[in-house]
Amino acid sequence: MRSIFRNFPLRTLLPATAALLLGGCELLEFSPNDHRSSDEQQDLTAKNLARLAQTPLPAGDTLRFVFTGDSQRFYDEAEDLVKSVNQQAGIQFMLIAGDISDFGFGREMRWVDDHLRKLKIPYLTVIGNHDSVGNGRKAYEKIFGPLNYSFIYADTKFILTDTNGREYNFDGKIPNMPWVNQELRDTSTRRHVIISHIPPQDEDFDPAVREAYVTALRNDPRLAFEMNGHRHDFSIGEPFNDGVTYINSYGFEKRQYLIVTVWGDKQFRLKKVTF
Repeated sequence: MRSIFRNFPLRTLLPATAALLLGGCELLEFSPNDHRSSDEQQDLTAKNLARLAQTPLPAGDTLRFVFTGDSQRFYDEAEDLVKSVNQQAGIQFMLIAGDISDFGFGREMRWVDDHLRKLKIPYLTVIGNHDSVGNGRKAYEKIFGPLNYSFIYADTKFILTDTNGREYNFDGKIPNMPWVNQELRDTSTRRHVIISHIPPQDEDFDPAVREAYVTALRNDPRLAFEMNGHRHDFSIGEPFNDGVTYINSYGFEKRQYLIVTVWGDKQFRLKKVTF
């Protein structure tokens, strides 16, 4: 019997055969911007907050959490960081100050989550400028959740906001100051902590919104400190000489992270951990 494949050139058959085989194994990715994820890797912010709510910390108890940022392509470091954090006692959760991915690909975000879901504690993120590249914002919203959100834990309101102004062509709307001001007006908790990726003193922060943001933080009597990533290295200071402390995280590649201990109204202590 004459084979039906004799009428097709080999160079046509090979890609078609590969596509059929890979498609059958669900390994074929049609575009790097494809942000579809399994149910397990969607809405991670909501899932981690639900997990955190299962271990409440009474008001008045000392709060301790891990602070880091810029995981990007540092997958080996992510694995070692998880091993180190899992050895720490008395830690309630981990905060990552943005740039989960390098190119805004959903696949990168899922790869990082593959490591971080092995943590014994929940982890929470804020979007970074690299997460905003291309289709990145849609991928971030699908895999993690809202670009601006807040949660209350241990009598502290954590406010996480998108400050990646350059990725919006400095349109004067990032960060979303009506939303930030609304969150800061909440007087139901003892303390406020703000986390974002781009620090306000950085050239990638929208200059049209800088004064409004800095002033809002300066006028908040409950603000303990403000936290950022983006610069891949630790720093702490008062860049605007107004009494507001800004803390920048290590990037994953520095193989260091901070353990932040908070008590009282605004007292805090930082411990550097090398892994």
